[in-house]
Amino acid sequence: MFRHPVTRVSIFIDGNNMFYAQQKNGWFFDPRRVLDYFVRSQPNVELVNAFWYTGIKDPNDQRAFRDALISLGFTVRTKILKEYRDEDSGRYSQKANLDIEIVIDMFNTVGQYDRIILFSGDGDFERAVELLRSKNTLITVVSTEGMIARELRNATDRYIDLNDIRPYIEKLDK
Repeated sequence: MFRHPVTRVSIFIDGNNMFYAQQKNGWFFDPRRVLDYFVRSQPNVELVNAFWYTGIKDPNDQRAFRDALISLGFTVRTKILKEYRDEDSGRYSQKANLDIEIVIDMFNTVGQYDRIILFSGDGDFERAVELLRSKNTLITVVSTEGMIARELRNATDRYIDLNDIRPYIEKLDK
């Protein structure tokens, strides 16, 4: 009997970008169900890495959530939020840009996976995605309409809208 080769998968979740995408959609996904959907429910798929990147106010911010992610097998990368002032509007916002950390992890682990699933709509990942594809890596980007940069969507092998997989990954009330 022919045995299909195992596809090694790494998942990279831009937590801040996904927070706003989920907020826009009006529902949130469950990290455990994400792993179940993309890895455990697929034949011949092995999860080699799962990374979650998020900005935090202080070292104790979101501690319970981060601990839960770690218990699920995620490597959690954090950065302290910085406050920025928009010169045009005068409004303040907080941001922790973790794009570099995501790309570094993608390239530091490049030999470990055959496919990446990137949860982000940030166009800054376009060049990294192009380079990984040139190394025969399959790239799936998960985001939502109106929140994904056209450049990123065009650079990827496959785009999945969060709303299309909502029944499989939505956080269910307990």
